[in-house]
Amino acid sequence: MFQSKWIKQIQADNQEAFRQFYEAYSEYAIRTASAITRNREMAKDAVQETFIRVYRNIGKYNPTLPFNSWFYRILTNECLRILKKNSMYSKFEHPNLENEPSNENKPIPQTSDLYEEIQELDDAFRIPLILKYLKGFSEKEIAEILELNQNTVKSRLFQGRKRLKNQLDSTEKEDETL
Repeated sequence: MFQSKWIKQIQADNQEAFRQFYEAYSEYAIRTASAITRNREMAKDAVQETFIRVYRNIGKYNPTLPFNSWFYRILTNECLRILKKNSMYSKFEHPNLENEPSNENKPIPQTSDLYEEIQELDDAFRIPLILKYLKGFSEKEIAEILELNQNTVKSRLFQGRKRLKNQLDSTEKEDETL
């Protein structure tokens, strides 16, 4: 309800509505961008560019489609653009994802290990996993966000889970030998 109200007000150039929208979405956007870019500063840049693009292009948004998918497509594209531009730097800083609200009931050491393993995956598998399991998007929404075929998303999620399991199994075996 608030979303459609904000969209209409932002389209009417209401600065206060945009500020409220920014406050409501910015923290989630930073977390998502941090998970995708693996770098807090790049994430901040991606989020800033995302909000600028949303503001400039809100008139092009089709209200018959889900807003979150539209927003996260812009965010994901910005993250990928920044990663491509800064590819040699993106691997050096890992975000602090232990503060993700969806993980409040999970033990921190296990969550931290899981995030480290997810961050080791290739972008093709890591990003769909983040969108599915951290952000709760459906496979159809992920396909829209990443502009991929839904079957490609299903395949990448399957392969990503498989690779993650193999990584976790090998890490567990290494821990047992120590």
